[in-house]
Amino acid sequence: MIEVKTETWVPDKQVSFSRRLARISGLQWLLLIIPLAYILILMFFSMIDFFKLSFFNADGFTLEYIKSFFSTPVYLKVLWLTLKISLLVTVFALVIAYPLAYSLVITKSALWKRIIFSAVLIPFWISLLVRTFAWTILLRKNGVINIILMKLGIIDQPLELIYNTTGVVIAMTHILLPYMVLSLYSVMAGIDQRLLQAAQGMGARPMKAFFQVFFPLSVPGLLSGSLLVFVMGIGYFITPALLGGPNTIMISMLIESNINTTLNWHLASVLALVLFVATILLLLIALLVTGKNPVLKELE
Repeated sequence: MIEVKTETWVPDKQVSFSRRLARISGLQWLLLIIPLAYILILMFFSMIDFFKLSFFNADGFTLEYIKSFFSTPVYLKVLWLTLKISLLVTVFALVIAYPLAYSLVITKSALWKRIIFSAVLIPFWISLLVRTFAWTILLRKNGVINIILMKLGIIDQPLELIYNTTGVVIAMTHILLPYMVLSLYSVMAGIDQRLLQAAQGMGARPMKAFFQVFFPLSVPGLLSGSLLVFVMGIGYFITPALLGGPNTIMISMLIESNINTTLNWHLASVLALVLFVATILLLLIALLVTGKNPVLKELE
């Protein structure tokens, strides 16, 4: 009789990462720990400062500034708008980035890969202020976008694409898109394409094989990219400040105003604390979702 050996499939990326981790020398660990310790120490002291400003005044411990934030409708409206814009940017970036990252993985054309990677990476070499200012030119009433839409007969009159939420979402999606693409690509590149071929060989249609085999394995990149874009989005300042109108104020703009204009450092610290808590909650939710995903459990 022929003995058939069965082996449990282990992702190549996981194995290679474990091997790389084991090969790190003492000097390399030291070079990693020193900058990490420097960052953590700075974060620790800065956290102490803004916690003190949020909960203490000249008379001692107080919840006055926290109550002031939650009892002021304007602040709550700004918080909601900030979360809404960041969520919209995350969704649009994911919708655009996923097919881009997938095409990078499956394409066999080196030229096509270079073109996509260039389009993704070139914005990193351009100042954020310059990119935002470029969008103010593109989105205005007599800008390129409105002209093209009118030439194609899609619209009769120029659209209001600037100094409102629409312009902020469009520009932030473009600016943060590379982070989503790279997060997705780093995970997708480690997925064995033979799994799709095996699924199709067993009778699954291409779409079914994709959604039941490839997509679940790409969820780690989807989660990390979405979390990265969302967290960066809630703290954005330059883009909403230049492209947003009087009704498009994000929480970072309130922090700047309280520090430089009204000199209310206590309220500015409370606003920063709100952003910090929102970030921590997002991390916990991401960990919870990851823990409930059976595919991700198998990869651990």
